[in-house]
Amino acid sequence: MLSRCHTAAHGIAFLPFFPVATGGHAGLDSPVRAVAAELGIAPAQAALAWLLRRSPNLVTIPGTGSAAHLAENMGALGVEMSADQFQRLADTA
Repeated sequence: MLSRCHTAAHGIAFLPFFPVATGGHAGLDSPVRAVAAELGIAPAQAALAWLLRRSPNLVTIPGTGSAAHLAENMGALGVEMSADQFQRLADTA
């Protein structure tokens, strides 16, 4: 399996499967939920925003079941996460 670093170095898109945090990563006391609360956004938006900032070759394909869900997912594009917030999520990845 190709790693994200290898694909970035070779100009290859990386498509993470099921990119939105679930389970322990999105639990009530999780870093994803904490960062989302700090930013006033949904945990899914925090997860997507982190992925989008992580590498220019990442192409996220989150599931979207409604127009409201699509708007929430698109909202991740405008999230400005601090370096500390980004690192806290990176440390749990």
